[in-house]
Amino acid sequence: MIDISESVMQFLLAFLVVGPLIGAVAALLPAPPGLKGKSPDQAVLRHGVTVTGVVLAAAIVLTLGFDHDQPSKMQATTDISWIPALDVRIHLGVDGISLPLLVMTALLTFLCALYSYFKMPAGPSPKAFVALLLVLESGTLATFAVLDLLLFFLAFEMVLIPMYFLIARWGGEGRRPAAWKFILYTLLGSVVMLLGLLLIGVKAGTFDMVALATDNGRGLSTSVQVIAVLAIGIGLAVKTPMWPLHSWLPDAHTAAPTVGSVILAGVLLKMGTYGFVRIVLPIAPDGMQVFAPYLAAFAVAGIIYGSLACLALARPGSKGDLKRLIAYSSVGHMGFVLLGIATMTPTGVNGALFANIAHGLITGLLFFLVGALKDRYGTADLDALAGATGAALYGRAPRFGGLLAFAAVASLGLPGLAGFWGEMLALFGAFDPADGLSRPAFLTFMAIGGLGTLLTAAYLLVVVRRVCMGGARPAGEAKIADIQGYEFAAWSPLVALTVLAGLWPAVLLGLTDPAVQKLLAGGKA
Repeated sequence: MIDISESVMQFLLAFLVVGPLIGAVAALLPAPPGLKGKSPDQAVLRHGVTVTGVVLAAAIVLTLGFDHDQPSKMQATTDISWIPALDVRIHLGVDGISLPLLVMTALLTFLCALYSYFKMPAGPSPKAFVALLLVLESGTLATFAVLDLLLFFLAFEMVLIPMYFLIARWGGEGRRPAAWKFILYTLLGSVVMLLGLLLIGVKAGTFDMVALATDNGRGLSTSVQVIAVLAIGIGLAVKTPMWPLHSWLPDAHTAAPTVGSVILAGVLLKMGTYGFVRIVLPIAPDGMQVFAPYLAAFAVAGIIYGSLACLALARPGSKGDLKRLIAYSSVGHMGFVLLGIATMTPTGVNGALFANIAHGLITGLLFFLVGALKDRYGTADLDALAGATGAALYGRAPRFGGLLAFAAVASLGLPGLAGFWGEMLALFGAFDPADGLSRPAFLTFMAIGGLGTLLTAAYLLVVVRRVCMGGARPAGEAKIADIQGYEFAAWSPLVALTVLAGLWPAVLLGLTDPAVQKLLAGGKA
């Protein structure tokens, strides 16, 4: 790691939040004559790649300058008074919990911009597309970087409008209803969440997340904590999404363009679970303890429900859409994250944070692959793909087929790949939950979660068998293009990180564990 001064670190973190916004404004301006390239459209797509690339570079430099010996300490902090009357401050900082999420957000947005440069989704002008993508990046990075409850809410809301337009303008069939469903569900959840955040701020006398976490709920009565956890939890659960508040997700994913699905699964869902870890667990621990068994019950219901829905979609003759299937798989995977959080133990919360990152990498890769498959075949319908001889990707596009199989086995939690550790640690956390929680209940949840892993393996292997295996290509049928150069460039970092996190989990756990221990101990390291 390298020694970087605190002022440079502060600048880097502030740049991560503000840089994409400046880039979004620049994207809407006319391209300078020397930078137009072949066309203004190409110039603005190249601008998107450049801005997201610079933001990713800043995130990597921030990681290199991060003091890895003290991951529980808030670093690169900026604390400026913004609205004195409400005691709202521009308070930014990064620790071992938020750093991996910042880097993953910057990486996935860059890969989406790179992919769009070569494969722009059908729709209106690329100018608006690039600008919306950059505003979306700014909002998600801000969510993971801010340390003020009201700023967190503003950043949390900032992503809704760009995501709505990405689905509504560049999406596929059924995009308008899906976009409306997405924004109505998340807005309603957010209104309830705002009430909970205001209740905490008013009763505690501050909106500062660090001060509130250090106080560890001592300044809030149990009844206030219970009400706050219920209100904030509903808003976060919609975004996660937790069963039964998940029904906007399959429609949004099915209709969204490929890059929209990647960012929705890889980044936006993480904002909900991050809020549970950063706000609910440390600020209202007594209220969280009341709701933890219910959260765990909903989590395991989501695991089983998501898996059964995927099995139903994968069944021959069900006309299952592959994008929809992966969306339902996200409901199951995020169930493991919520189960880990509900245990209120360092093991479970570390597992939840690890599963968050693993899900972002693996499901991001899966949505890239399914989007490319849809481009090649003109459909993501499983029955159509597994027609007379099957899509038979192993025989027709062996690299593509191999990569789809790799992503599927990573998603089902194969040991040695990233998907394994988070789910295992979440189940371990349920085996021995925090003091005050019913161990028999959590052992039951652990057993149900374990059954969910078997169902996950079942539907993913059915998908691989139906899409990748099959007869030889009939004579005269057009050959399917294997992985293109730009696809290789956009997907290989996700493959490499999935393997790295699976073989060397200590890199991630070494960052999150001290920060989680400090959060759960009430700010005491």
